[in-house]
Amino acid sequence: MNATVQEVLKQEFDRLTTMNVGYLGYPLSKDLSYEALAPFLNLQINNVGDPYTPSSLGIDTKEREIEVLTFFSRLLRAAPETTWGYVTNGGSEGNLYGLYLAREAFPNGMVYYSESTHYSVKKNLHLLNIPNIVIRSQENGELDYKDLDQTVRARRHKPAIFFINVGTTMTEAIDQLDKVKAIVRKYAIKDYYIHVDGALAGVMAPFYKNRPSFDFADGIDSISISGHKFIGAPIPCGVVLCKKEHSERVAKSISYVKTKDTTITGSRNGFTPLMLWYALKNMGALGLRKRYNESLELAEYALKRLQAIGYDAWKNPQAITVVLKKPTMEICQKYQLAVQDDMAHIICVPGVEKSQIDALVNDLDSICLVEPEFELPSFDAVLVDF
Repeated sequence: MNATVQEVLKQEFDRLTTMNVGYLGYPLSKDLSYEALAPFLNLQINNVGDPYTPSSLGIDTKEREIEVLTFFSRLLRAAPETTWGYVTNGGSEGNLYGLYLAREAFPNGMVYYSESTHYSVKKNLHLLNIPNIVIRSQENGELDYKDLDQTVRARRHKPAIFFINVGTTMTEAIDQLDKVKAIVRKYAIKDYYIHVDGALAGVMAPFYKNRPSFDFADGIDSISISGHKFIGAPIPCGVVLCKKEHSERVAKSISYVKTKDTTITGSRNGFTPLMLWYALKNMGALGLRKRYNESLELAEYALKRLQAIGYDAWKNPQAITVVLKKPTMEICQKYQLAVQDDMAHIICVPGVEKSQIDALVNDLDSICLVEPEFELPSFDAVLVDF
């Protein structure tokens, strides 16, 4: 290897190693261990087309992908024989696919989603050219059902497409599916589609003490989950699941690769399904439950520590995200905190240590919480300078 290339790689590795330890504001698990899969990086792996249909290109991991999809089908209480899905490049692609299926089912439908929804959804709706209305959020980030009720009532003649959050971006709030379905019944809406964005919390919600209604047994049509967040794959990826009737509506046969074209992309990553399979085989459902309980315990610890020093902080029930008043820019940069308006958050994903929470709390306790405002010089000073 060229010496210069080797040095650059070392610098990049050292920098990324340091940055991986430091962040607290993003939902990316840190306890990664995928060395066993390193030899696969020297192979071409391409899961082209439909995961359930073999292609003429045999260098795929579709069997492992199907095992991953089956695991999530069971976790989300879906009958495998009536459910279809695939491993995506991440939650945004899963949401795009769910909205795509909804549009194909109801071309004249109206999408309803909350202002707390992930930023990519607005882009997805623009790409798909679907009419949509943003619904207000409550203070905790949850959907405002009164606003939704009034908005749907005025358009009860149109098919309704509901975009539901199971863990909003900033506050990890959960939209209550039961209340959304009550509105559907109230206005006798026969044509409707429910997509769930479960990017982070969709993997944890099955293990909540008070499990919310959000999965296929509760009547959803599709759901998107991220693989690089709570599970912790080192490459962005995810899973989208839907009722098979919806995927069949968009399926086309492609002679070039002798498989079905049912996904957003043609050539698909074959390495990420292998990573998810490896992680889930090692963890299983019990391992996921243990991870969630440990993360929840740490989040509750973080909240108590922040409140003990009088810092403005709170969290939604059963969430591993702790919302806090936006600290100084110095602290936000040091701990890589996500910021929106006057709030920030920390997410106690697997791999975050108590010592990191303690360090943040100590910094917040010792540094001025509000950055000094810029003061304009007096008129006299301006004259002197001039």
